[in-house]
Amino acid sequence: MDPGLDDLLEAIALRRESDVLEAEQRNGELTILVAPSALPAFVDFLRTDPSCRFTTLIDITAVDWPDRDRRFELVYHFLSMSLNARVRVKAALREDEIAPSITAIFPCANWYEREVFDMYGILFSGHPDLRRILTDYGFRGFPLRKDFPTTGYVEVRYDEEAKRVVYEPVKLTQEYRMFDFMSPWEGADYILPGDEKKGPA
Repeated sequence: MDPGLDDLLEAIALRRESDVLEAEQRNGELTILVAPSALPAFVDFLRTDPSCRFTTLIDITAVDWPDRDRRFELVYHFLSMSLNARVRVKAALREDEIAPSITAIFPCANWYEREVFDMYGILFSGHPDLRRILTDYGFRGFPLRKDFPTTGYVEVRYDEEAKRVVYEPVKLTQEYRMFDFMSPWEGADYILPGDEKKGPA
């Protein structure tokens, strides 16, 4: 435990008590959970308050928890070079909830928010240009959601004869195999194709 981070956490909790839902210090970093509606004001506080000065937004990402009521967890990583400290800010969202954009506070959040939208389908209100950034514009679904199929919906390839990129339904060259990795020491209780002649071990 870093006493400097404890002091910082105490100062943040004192000044923004209504915004902080949970807070902890782990592995030399602060993690603070805030309500999504409080994000812009809280992020602006972290950037401008003299006791914080978290002037660098390192990244924005998300985590998909399909079994939770608030399925998505937005995760913001900030750095204060003057304090030599990092803080992780989290906000839990329902699947139909829209997060406020922080591009007015940190312009570099533009592409980070676009990436989160592209991978998870999380919408940001007030974003100047919310469109896909990593996948194709015609791409269906959101690849980092836990319910996205591992094979995808379509496969993309360049067709030399047509001189363009073509989309085709996914064709697997072999049957999709379902593995059971619960016990690494015991084999599966079913026979894999090609092992029929062996019989049970």
